[in-house]
Amino acid sequence: MTAPLEIRAVSADDHAAWLPLWQGYQRFYKTSIDEATTALTWQRFLDPAEPMHAALAWRDGKAIGMVHYIFHRSCWTQGDYVYLQDLYVDENLRGGGVGRELIEHVYAMARAAGASRVHWLTHESNTDAMFLYDRIADRSGFVQYRKIL
Repeated sequence: MTAPLEIRAVSADDHAAWLPLWQGYQRFYKTSIDEATTALTWQRFLDPAEPMHAALAWRDGKAIGMVHYIFHRSCWTQGDYVYLQDLYVDENLRGGGVGRELIEHVYAMARAAGASRVHWLTHESNTDAMFLYDRIADRSGFVQYRKIL
């Protein structure tokens, strides 16, 4: 029998549990985020004045997944939007519902804050994740453009 899953916001004591998941997420997307940005990101998660949040999924005392999300204003609604920026589950534990539970956690936090929408992006090659996303959200049809400054 699988132990129950607990999802909770990160605390200052969770850095050592969060960091390997954050690094695994970067490996998955074949990128590397410098240590100074990683440290700043962690501090933002802990600052109640920041719109950035993080939660970890725990099973048997081990962090097995993470989600980062950011509240932001919208010109289209009175309620904020929530951008689910990063979602990662330990590669050995995928397909067991942890990703869905992390997304549902963000939905619940967004509802509780009176937000109007949760949205996210994924790479077109991330077809396994899109199988889940297509069941729990709607594709917007929009194409992302960006310019690195």
